[in-house]
Amino acid sequence: MTCDACCEFDTLVAVMHPTQGNSAHGIVTFQSVDDGVKVVADIQGLSPNSKHGFHIHEYGDCSSPDGKSAGGHYNPEGHDHALPNGHMRHAGDLGNLTADANGNAHYEYTAHNISLCGMTNPILGRGVIIHAKPDDGGQPTGNAGARIACGVIGIAKPGM
Repeated sequence: MTCDACCEFDTLVAVMHPTQGNSAHGIVTFQSVDDGVKVVADIQGLSPNSKHGFHIHEYGDCSSPDGKSAGGHYNPEGHDHALPNGHMRHAGDLGNLTADANGNAHYEYTAHNISLCGMTNPILGRGVIIHAKPDDGGQPTGNAGARIACGVIGIAKPGM
């Protein structure tokens, strides 16, 4: 079992806010499960029928209008960038969100290379970024373009 023994909680949340000039917003939850961390995102305000790179970033800082204050991809192990099916990748590489015809995206994925606040690549307090373009898996960061939404991973209210 891979759980976060040091954590007093089993769910984290990031409320996503649009960066300047954008409209993407929503909620991302991170829940500790037996085989990793289940990531669930519900995002609105995306371009219809579009894909957007989706990553955990180094810093829980969304203070800059363009989201760059969140730093680069969270990569404590120094791996190359890859899509989620890549075995060796940045801890923050979550792939892409896919928006429907109404500009809404629902995403679910279980990440095996992060933890809420444990010993393996803890994410509490880090940033989450939605990018303008799809992550194509390219180096060094997936060619996903500008940051259109930013959130900080924090402790979720119990029962969320």
